[in-house]
Amino acid sequence: MLMKSRVLMVGAASVLALAACTKKEATTVTTAGTAKTTATATSNEVAATVNGTPIYKDTVDIMVKERMAQGQPDSPELRKAIIDNLAMQTLVANEAVKKGLDKQPETARQMEMLKQSLLAQAYVQDYIKNNAVTDEMVKAEYDKINAKAGGSEYKARHILVATEAEAKDIIAKLQKDLKSFDSLAKSKSMDPGSKTNGGDLGWFNPAGMVPEFGAAVAKLEKGKFTTEPVKSQFGYHVIVLDDSRPITPPPMEQVSDQVKQGLQRQNLKAVFDKMKAEAKIDIKGEPAAAPAPAAPVAPAPAPAQ
Repeated sequence: MLMKSRVLMVGAASVLALAACTKKEATTVTTAGTAKTTATATSNEVAATVNGTPIYKDTVDIMVKERMAQGQPDSPELRKAIIDNLAMQTLVANEAVKKGLDKQPETARQMEMLKQSLLAQAYVQDYIKNNAVTDEMVKAEYDKINAKAGGSEYKARHILVATEAEAKDIIAKLQKDLKSFDSLAKSKSMDPGSKTNGGDLGWFNPAGMVPEFGAAVAKLEKGKFTTEPVKSQFGYHVIVLDDSRPITPPPMEQVSDQVKQGLQRQNLKAVFDKMKAEAKIDIKGEPAAAPAPAAPVAPAPAPAQ
């Protein structure tokens, strides 16, 4: 994720965002009172000057990489457009400094927050660089995840209704004719995601379902259905099991990047949690609670992806 005008704050909830951020340029104010565009890279090669203020090639390169990530090819025209934009930004920023706008309390606070955000990103990048996740660590984590995810996945259909009496009535109909499941699901199920498909949920891991649903599916035999309604937070389910198979993990080379990023997030979260535990954070007053959103209609459990 590339940081544009947003201010990124450090915390457990922002570990992923911080870990994904790349280095960006920043506008700082020099002691001479003029705005100067700087880059995080080490080169001082100048791409252009604006009334004597340099625009560094590294800054242009960073912005080119950002545009390339969005699908634009590197070209002289793109670089010229970026330099033109940076030149105008520098001119406007210098005028703002001349008018003393950088001294306004709100602007100063935003500049300080941006500085903290950039420093936080720099810390994360430095931590990742100096605490590399090795191939051995990735393999161990991959094996650990697969050990936990062992077992079977299931292909099932269900009918979700509001009351136990409705569910028992459906079960009675199925005991006479299991082939009626499809039409009963289409006419009676409250689950909009599956009713049009005859209640079909596709393949799923029961761990991704609400506990009552997952436990009921795991007990069923292929071709059988629940003879008692399965109650969950969504209502009452009638479930038929179509098939099951052992869970086959994806090859490590296919998921190694995700596993590596997950380990980096875990490591960073541990560091951040330790920082927070050792810090003295004094919140003045009670933070205002956000208004509670309107309660949505609860959907039926969706298959795990």
